Amino acid sequence: MSRGFYSENIKQLPPDPLFGIKTRCAKDTRPEKVDLGIGAYRDDQGKPWILPSVRKAEKLLHESDDYNHEYLPIPGLKQFTQLAAKVILGDDSKAISEDRVVSVQSLSGTGSLHLAGEFVAKFFVPKSSDESSKATIYVSDPTWANHIQIFEHCGLEVQKYPYWNAATKSLRIKEYVETIQKAPKGSIFLLHATAHNPTGMDPTEEQWKVILKAISDNGHLPLFDCAYQGFTTGSLAKDAWALRYAIDSGLYSFPGVLVCQSFAKNCGMYGERIGAFHVILPEHNQALNSAVFSQLSKLIRSEISNPPGYGAKIVSLVLSHPELRKQWQQDLITMSSRIMGMRKDLVAELQRLNTPGVWTHITQQKGMFSFTGLSPSQVQELAEKYAIYMSGNGRASIAGLNPGNVKYVAKAIDAVVREGN
Repeated sequence: MSRGFYSENIKQLPPDPLFGIKTRCAKDTRPEKVDLGIGAYRDDQGKPWILPSVRKAEKLLHESDDYNHEYLPIPGLKQFTQLAAKVILGDDSKAISEDRVVSVQSLSGTGSLHLAGEFVAKFFVPKSSDESSKATIYVSDPTWANHIQIFEHCGLEVQKYPYWNAATKSLRIKEYVETIQKAPKGSIFLLHATAHNPTGMDPTEEQWKVILKAISDNGHLPLFDCAYQGFTTGSLAKDAWALRYAIDSGLYSFPGVLVCQSFAKNCGMYGERIGAFHVILPEHNQALNSAVFSQLSKLIRSEISNPPGYGAKIVSLVLSHPELRKQWQQDLITMSSRIMGMRKDLVAELQRLNTPGVWTHITQQKGMFSFTGLSPSQVQELAEKYAIYMSGNGRASIAGLNPGNVKYVAKAIDAVVREGN
């Protein structure tokens, strides 16, 4: 039989779960509809928000004599990657001062994760083994759904570590650490640096220390996904605490640390796809630094040729200009404070309605999302009867709440919960 494309071997896939929610919500003509699906910040009027710092940076860029749309170098805008490394690792980072960091620009967090997956699939192998041996990456249960398909696409074996206790709405720290201890030496552990997606439940500092020690003791490679720095507390330093502690405390021995960084959320640059991928080596080795940089550059060249420039230039201005940097830090406080306020308002309204169950976990969780505890059938009922859309697993984007809809959402949740009791 001649080669061709046939329906027998090309399977029709369902729409992406999160973007499918957005599509259904967009088609809903009911004026009271509420989108609690995809994680994108909205203001008190439910509108997309251009950060004041970003708006000012765009104006400066457009007025610059150097403004153009020329190609960036293959590994990206150097000013951006250097500044991005300092944002996530800290201005006083030992890894940076010791020249142990290799950084390249990526297509936001997703592109960074894909670079990480390709890089570890090709190069994170036991020194004496067959290079074709498949690496195993452990992701939290649950995790952002795209994590799994990204790493499977890169040829990695994906396993899960226990994370969320649905009954107590807390972290399964004992089982989590036991999985780290039992995993084959040299596994990769994907860690959410802050604002765990989808649960909003982060380890405490003491729990982080236990987790990092277990990873170090068992020779595993930590891979930090940092998509929400600044969204948890409004502080860049606080939200990067676990990552910086892992690298700078001197208490742990890792074969390296990988960091996937996005500026989609904390700069509101969703569509510009601005991110970075950082490889932190355990010690300075100029030859290895250069080799890693060259291989990452080859991966970028073969996939996208070179990364987009506009957003990288905007973020670079925000990070380098003192006035804009100060404004950005205020913007982070504005966004994180509004989200924390909406958490409190939703819980207060559910408590006022005497909604069955305990809802304080919503205020204990952090970041953009809340694992509400609503069942798939309750989520479906919210969409069908009340035009309220969220992920089927009960994950709600708190950024979609505002003073004009929070009471309506609480009343709808109250109704579906009572009907299910």
